[in-house]
Amino acid sequence: MRCPFCGAADTRVVDSRLAQEGDAVRRRRACGECGERFTTFETAELTMPRIVKRDGSRETFDEAKLRAGIQHALEKRPVGADEVEAAVGRITRQLHSRGEREVSADLLGEWVMDELRAMDHVAYVRFASVYRSFEDIRAFRETIDRLERGEDG
Repeated sequence: MRCPFCGAADTRVVDSRLAQEGDAVRRRRACGECGERFTTFETAELTMPRIVKRDGSRETFDEAKLRAGIQHALEKRPVGADEVEAAVGRITRQLHSRGEREVSADLLGEWVMDELRAMDHVAYVRFASVYRSFEDIRAFRETIDRLERGEDG
């Protein structure tokens, strides 16, 4: 791998470890020319399914968009970045494990709501209010009541 500091092609691995719950390998490298050290991550390149939106259009799964949606729901809530990354990882693994070429946006939204329900109830209600497009206050109250009773959905 080329050195990001001096551009030399002569770098060597000085340490390797598992990262991201075993889904990646973290490699510590040293440049033979300038002596600088840097870290790289190696992950499997997998084809993600396309997401079928409610209007029937299809788009490529975007992990950054998933992360941004979760972070937006969690704005100003006491949830750490590690928890967000773990949730994104679990959802991404669910997408992979289905082995399908296309997955509905509704299913993806349900997975996000499951993760948010486990992390922070306020973030869950925020996301659900947008995702489910509550028609009136009664539908909103029903969701909060189910949450308080510990029911799914």
